[in-house]
Amino acid sequence: MISSPLPADVLAVHGGSPLHGEVRVRGAKNLVSKAMVAALLADSPSRLYEVPHIRDVDVVRGLLELHGVRISEGDGALVLDPANVERAAVDEIHVHAGSSRIPILLCGPMLHRLGQAVIPDLGGCHIGPRPVDFHMQALRDFGAVVDKTDRGLELTAPNGLHGTKLQLPYPSVGATEQVLLTAVMAEGVTELANAAVEPEIIDLICILQKMGAIITVHTDRVIEVQGVPRLEGYVHRPVPDRIEAASWAAAALATGGDVTVRGARQADMMTFLNVFRSVGGAYEVDDAHDGGIRFWHPGGELNAVALETDVHPGFMTDWQQPLVVALTQARGLSIVHETVYEQRLGYTTALNQMGATIQVYRDCLGGTPCRFGRRNFTHSAVIAGPSKLHGADLTIPDLRAGFSHLIAALAAEGTSRVFGVELINRGYEDFEAKLAALGAHVDR
Repeated sequence: MISSPLPADVLAVHGGSPLHGEVRVRGAKNLVSKAMVAALLADSPSRLYEVPHIRDVDVVRGLLELHGVRISEGDGALVLDPANVERAAVDEIHVHAGSSRIPILLCGPMLHRLGQAVIPDLGGCHIGPRPVDFHMQALRDFGAVVDKTDRGLELTAPNGLHGTKLQLPYPSVGATEQVLLTAVMAEGVTELANAAVEPEIIDLICILQKMGAIITVHTDRVIEVQGVPRLEGYVHRPVPDRIEAASWAAAALATGGDVTVRGARQADMMTFLNVFRSVGGAYEVDDAHDGGIRFWHPGGELNAVALETDVHPGFMTDWQQPLVVALTQARGLSIVHETVYEQRLGYTTALNQMGATIQVYRDCLGGTPCRFGRRNFTHSAVIAGPSKLHGADLTIPDLRAGFSHLIAALAAEGTSRVFGVELINRGYEDFEAKLAALGAHVDR
């Protein structure tokens, strides 16, 4: 046990106890923030339900209020009124946004509303470079003029925005969101090829359609948008957070526990559920309203697996880190090939310090070569198990790896000190209260 007081952003985790109980997930982090941005396009208020209390929502709320959007809460919904949208200074945007990349998605809506937009230099999780080049080129194709300044980028649309034909080099979620939020009010038709089609993207399309947009999702990742002159506010209940749901499922498996995730939906997690069962985990779907999914370790040994991350409907990159912690407890050699982000295996160093046996490689160890092969990126891992984990001092590098470190600390024997836990608040609502509800022993 740790007797001396810890800094506010450090969590002492006393591991070795299985997690048991229930938690609830609300609207997906990767959808809610984009839904809030979409409200900028409307000429009347929008109502968004099931908004989680996470740092990313606070950041977007601050940015929207900075741009004149009135935001209030009532009847369980966030109400966003864009009647008085105005320009904000780049310095103020930078202060509110911090390292968030959300400001870039405000560009299209702000160009439609005011004919101008500004964004500061962008940050984000350190999991590999996510350049904004495509975002800027797409906006140029719509008719925007982009000028680089000392503090960021300034965009104008002297002749308005017009539909265009685009093809993504990779089905990027962020780039697809950028095109959708810009195309819906651009004059004419926009066609986007090789688009992302994640559940959160489809849900954003549902929101825009409620607002009056005309969007067709064709086969082979082609999205066609027919621009309209005006949009109205929406009322929407977002898709639940499948990343958080999978994180709690992996925690149940890694600790030998039994966790019911209320709000989790089978349809959004089919690929994860297949792998979870292959590893040896058990789950049960409750089809009642807001029923969710129960995840548990049924006893016996876990099985090693080979998996490859991919864009939807493949195995989600954000599911990879928490599941790897569970794979340290599986017998045999598991192989993970990360094909979405080139620098997402750095967190394995901390797991090795806790007693795991994980080797990372530059080679593509999956079934097919990926775009990171032969480019000096350590993007494949081999996990040998089962490994006995022990407590350690851990420093959180980014959001998803941070929750994985937390799972490892819960599964380990002894006490771990997890530094930088405020990062987890970016995407996991009330995670400390949920840990307490599951019987975890943690101290701030």
